[in-house]
Amino acid sequence: MKAAVAPTRTAIQIDNILFATDFSPAAAAALPFAAQFAREFGAKLFAVHAKAPENYALPATEIWPIATAQLEKETADLKRTLEEDFPDVTSEVIIMEGGITGVVDFVAQSKKADLIVLGTHGRRGIGKFILGSIAEEILRHASCPVLTVGPQVGAGRPLAKKLRKILFATDFSENANTTFAFAVGLAQEQQAHLTLLHVIENPKTGDLVQPHELEQFALDHLASFADGESGLVSNPRTLVVHGAPSEKILEVAEREQADLIVLGLRESQGYIRATHLPTAVAHQVISQATCPVLTVRA
Repeated sequence: MKAAVAPTRTAIQIDNILFATDFSPAAAAALPFAAQFAREFGAKLFAVHAKAPENYALPATEIWPIATAQLEKETADLKRTLEEDFPDVTSEVIIMEGGITGVVDFVAQSKKADLIVLGTHGRRGIGKFILGSIAEEILRHASCPVLTVGPQVGAGRPLAKKLRKILFATDFSENANTTFAFAVGLAQEQQAHLTLLHVIENPKTGDLVQPHELEQFALDHLASFADGESGLVSNPRTLVVHGAPSEKILEVAEREQADLIVLGLRESQGYIRATHLPTAVAHQVISQATCPVLTVRA
């Protein structure tokens, strides 16, 4: 089986960044990353908050004045933080009534967002880490790449001024070229070292193709991505490992001290191959990674 040769890449352009905030600590942790990307790419940063519609069944005289005052304070604090901590970033705060996913989608479309940045608390449930429902909805519906800052990001590691190491993990699905183009564009812009990773899952009962039979194909396919790339600080490194995809992606990212993980995102539907990387894997990586994760939907 011959891998398709990837087309020549060009540097990406990010002009508008949408930072989704609910004024929580998770959102606050994501703001420096949003500002960093805005600064590096000369992009405008739109900080967006979805205001809950007023519920007239509740005692307005008691609740709404308090809620309104709190929102005004949080909005003022956010504007002050943007002005004082990130004075070199052009920014705008947008408060809009509605559900968070609807508001984010509307603003992303109207402002022609090239990137959405959000923070998620992540939590443990039924023996594993899961994303918050809001983060999951944004990831599922976003029309542009999403940079998610999980709860483990920054643990013992300061925010780098530039991305030094980027890990691109792929299952060779239909949007692999698009996702790789984004990873290469970032690596070119930041002069970062790029590692290409493919994880071959352990065989299941009844599998006709064994992992060792897939390894050479995977190595050749990764090499086809790397061939002909220019403008990078070094030749991309290619890795093929065996095991559970989320565990191995996290393991390699930690070992390589990656500043960013780039993943393609698609629904876990249809026939599950040995190289299948479903949405759930991306969620697990985001929830546990110690660096931000950038996802590009098919």
